[in-house]
Amino acid sequence: MSYPIEGKLVIAVASSALFELDEADAVFREKGVRAYRDYQRTHENDVLKPGIAFPFVRRFLELNKVFPDSQPAEVVLLSRNDSDTGLRVFTSIEHYGLGIVRAAFTRGNSPFRYIPAYNVSLFLSANEEDVIEALNHGYPAGRVLPSVTSDDKTDNELRVAFDFDGVIADDSAEQVFKKEGIDAFYNSETEKAQTAIASGPLGDLFRKLGNLRALEDEREEQDRNYHRFLKTAIVTARSAPAHRRVINTLRSWNITVDETHFLGGMDKGRILETLRPHIFFDDQQHPHLDTAQHFTPSVHIPFGISKV
Repeated sequence: MSYPIEGKLVIAVASSALFELDEADAVFREKGVRAYRDYQRTHENDVLKPGIAFPFVRRFLELNKVFPDSQPAEVVLLSRNDSDTGLRVFTSIEHYGLGIVRAAFTRGNSPFRYIPAYNVSLFLSANEEDVIEALNHGYPAGRVLPSVTSDDKTDNELRVAFDFDGVIADDSAEQVFKKEGIDAFYNSETEKAQTAIASGPLGDLFRKLGNLRALEDEREEQDRNYHRFLKTAIVTARSAPAHRRVINTLRSWNITVDETHFLGGMDKGRILETLRPHIFFDDQQHPHLDTAQHFTPSVHIPFGISKV
């Protein structure tokens, strides 16, 4: 049975995020398009190894087993390949039993233009240019970074962790900090503590995950032995008194999270090492994602004032 894509939480993933493509990419860079096409055809039945986003994508699709009546989760493949050279990717998708049935192959062109057509709330790619173009057009996107991955089949949860400013909220507060300093930041956030911050590039994703989390809250109320599948966390460099605006923003969105960590500039890796999310989103590659990469699949959101 098919379900309308408008009613789903849709994640788009590039081949470069889902699988390891280092060998094929090397052929393309060193020998050109024709050699690349020949290589992919020759190896089209060779299964690709899981990439950075694979553990997250696999678990994300498990949401359809948690909510079988609504089938809320969908993953769409957005690929720069053409359908011929992309056949190897689908062979690998089938091998791993991933329920990915929709795809766009754009033959060398950036596929970000199709994000709204597929109702996408997140586009994951290793191609920095594609991600920046998507964000510049107002589309939700993140670049997967080389990082530690773990896909423990006995781990029956999906843990998703977010930075706050510049990720699920906009970067207006960060702009004050960057331009005027820490004292001005704290003064501004104290004055605006009751004013919700506008949604950021992954705000839609965060809200939709929050809606699914709320459904699990209801199940937990009905069955105290229910083990929830989806857990969300915020790991932010903010500290008191700037914590109040985060809490009030979440209240205005009617969203709760399982864990919130206000670190006051502390190394985020100290928390992520224990939390072990299956994916972590941050707009600052240096220093936060430099540390996060050692503990979790990490995604850079090159948005606003923190594009680099």
